[in-house]
Amino acid sequence: MVTPLEAPTPSPLRVEIWTDIACPWCYVGKARFERALDGFPHREQVEVVHRSFELDPSAAKGEVVEVVPMLAKKYGMSLEQARQGEARLKENATGEGLDYLTEGRDSGNTFDMHRLLHLAKDKGRQDAVIDGLYKANFAEERSVFNDTERLVAIAVAAGLDEAETRAVLADPEKYAADVRADEREAAELGANGVPFFVLDRRYGVSGAQPAEVFAQALQQAWDAQPRLTPVAPVAGADEAGVCGPDGCAVPPRDAS
Repeated sequence: MVTPLEAPTPSPLRVEIWTDIACPWCYVGKARFERALDGFPHREQVEVVHRSFELDPSAAKGEVVEVVPMLAKKYGMSLEQARQGEARLKENATGEGLDYLTEGRDSGNTFDMHRLLHLAKDKGRQDAVIDGLYKANFAEERSVFNDTERLVAIAVAAGLDEAETRAVLADPEKYAADVRADEREAAELGANGVPFFVLDRRYGVSGAQPAEVFAQALQQAWDAQPRLTPVAPVAGADEAGVCGPDGCAVPPRDAS
C-alpha cells in the first residue's frame, strides 16, 4: 500500500553574501538583510555564509590612506562632494541603527581580514568576526588596516583563539586560496560589486536593498526549494514488498 508521509523537514536555505570590510554599503546591507531575516518565518533553517570580495585587490599591503581624499581622487570629485557622500552614507547607516564615522576613517588592503574570516568560518564564529570588523572600521577611530594587534583583539573578542588568530595572520598563505576561490566564484556568478547576495544558488540580489526586498527574496527562494510530496494511499491496494535493516518482508503464499 502507499503510506502517507509526514511533511519532510526542508533542507536549510543557504544565503551566501559576498562583501568587503572596506565597503560601507556592505555594512548597511548586512543590517537590512538581517532585519528581513529576523522576520522570516523559517529563520532557523537559513544558513548564512560570508564570502570574500576585495574592492581594491591592487591596494598595497601596509599602505593606508584617508577615505575622503581617496574617494575624491578615485571618482574625480571634490573633497566636499566626497564628504557629502559620506554624510549620506551615515544617514543610511543611522537608519539601520549603526554608528558611522564620516571623518578620520582610512582604507587599505583587506586581504588579511578575508583570510581571518575564513578561519572564523571554520570555527563557527564568522558572523561575530565580520560584525567586529565592520564596527571597528566604520564606527571606531582606531584603524583596522596594517595593525595586527587590532585584528587580533577583534578576533578574540568575537570568540576566536588568540594563538590560532596570530598563526593565520603570520602565514600569508593560510586561507589565501579560499579567498581567491571566493573571488573567482563571484566573477563566475557575474558579481562586479558588493554586497552581492546569492540565495540557494537560485536567486541573486545586488546591493544594499531595502529589508522588504530581502524578505521577498527569502520567501521566493524558500518556496522554490524542492519538496517531497506525499502520495495518498490507494484504497484496497496490497502492501508492496520492502527491504529494511531487519531484512525483507516475504508476502504470504496464496492459500488457493
